[in-house]
Amino acid sequence: MSTIQSIEIVDFEFESANKARVGVGQLVTFKRDSAIRVVKNAIAITTDDGLRGEYVTNWVASPATRGELDMLVPFLIGRDALAREEIYDDLKREIRQWSGMGHGPLDIALWDLAGKKYQASISEMIGGYRKRLPVYASTYLGDDEGGLHCKEAYADFARQCYERGFRSFKIHGWNDGDARREAQNVLHVAKEVGDRMTLMLDPANQLRKFSDALYVGRACDEGNYFWYEDPMRDNGKSAFMHKKLREMIRTPLLITEYVRGIEPKADFLVAGGTDFLRVDPEYDHGITGGLRIAHLGEAFGLDVEVHACGPAHRHLMSAMRNSNFYELALVGPDCPNMVAPVYLCGYTDQLDCCGPDGCVEVPSGPGLGVTYDWDFIRRNAVATKVYR
Repeated sequence: MSTIQSIEIVDFEFESANKARVGVGQLVTFKRDSAIRVVKNAIAITTDDGLRGEYVTNWVASPATRGELDMLVPFLIGRDALAREEIYDDLKREIRQWSGMGHGPLDIALWDLAGKKYQASISEMIGGYRKRLPVYASTYLGDDEGGLHCKEAYADFARQCYERGFRSFKIHGWNDGDARREAQNVLHVAKEVGDRMTLMLDPANQLRKFSDALYVGRACDEGNYFWYEDPMRDNGKSAFMHKKLREMIRTPLLITEYVRGIEPKADFLVAGGTDFLRVDPEYDHGITGGLRIAHLGEAFGLDVEVHACGPAHRHLMSAMRNSNFYELALVGPDCPNMVAPVYLCGYTDQLDCCGPDGCVEVPSGPGLGVTYDWDFIRRNAVATKVYR
């Protein structure tokens, strides 16, 4: 048994260029010569026999998630770090009244620890066989600052991504609920690059009415989009509404990014609310939870698409037969992905990660297969807490 002795969480910040925050929320968009300070969380789990599991958060990083980590971490001290199934089950129950997003990073760190113990990658431990994953460029929200400010700019950026090796491209629109503007963008990008790129649309729950979602969905039909994701202000929660939308358009729906864990996703699927399932190892209770959702989709003969990016996401997808694309989220012209610059091993989730074959590589080293720059993390720490 490898008994967990301590867990350290370091909240650290870094600067991300050509961005500005919109309103008082977490919305981020392009603004040239501006920068924002971004906070992420670095987690290190150590055991009595000298093992260490690590993970640095990506899109799950938020004050709410940080609070959930504080709630859950005490339940890990003194436990067998290799008993991931038991820990998964207990933490899932413990966090039942909240989002559950604090669970995933801890589970991922435990998988990293196990991989280092056995000198095997997470991919190898879960039966992964896909060494390279088809990747799509997933855009930032539209702006009025000269980045993705018009339909021509979206098409130009899609062409730039194609020249970099990408063969798939997903649009996030302007987040203002203007269905006509969104539909015009959908059709223009399809006209310009649809003959050589697989296209997807994610309005990020911005459309305000069912009629708007239907209007944009029919534009997706005309443009032959691969999927239509989270269109409306139900926040991706209404199986009834999405079932009705599915009956009125041809483009497959990708829902359940905002439905956490296997049981609610199963209910959503059985109710007819989606064509594809979403999974994210950060959002959906880690690698342990993510595998359950992958197999849920497989049991129903459906594809399961991995949300967002990171080494954990690549390992999970490597063992998924029923998944099409790795999401490089989020990118834009002159607007780098807002991931922490903490990798000493050459790992990257910037635009240069795409190979000439339109794929990204699955790390092959022990655990997550990445080396974190803890000097950078500690040098830029804004808070540190150690649990024993």
